[in-house]
Amino acid sequence: MTKSELIARLAEANPHLYQRDVERIVTTIFDEITNSLARGDRVELRGFGAFSVKERGARIGRNPRTGEAVNVAAKFIPYFKTGKQLRAKLNNPG
Repeated sequence: MTKSELIARLAEANPHLYQRDVERIVTTIFDEITNSLARGDRVELRGFGAFSVKERGARIGRNPRTGEAVNVAAKFIPYFKTGKQLRAKLNNPG
């Protein structure tokens, strides 16, 4: 599902809201999650999962084309761990 599909479904399920308002709500939620992760905070949505940031250390990689060693800098990556209710729903649909 894309962001625009999510907005369309939410607008359809909430006919009392304008689509532009639903779009603003979804964008605000995503922006807040992004800003929290950028600050190094953890974002937990009970029943759905938790977003966090993990540090991937510097390492020596290989250029797949030439086989030459390449230094890869340390970086931060987003990490998502599913919640218990989401895992249960995925494994026991119905």
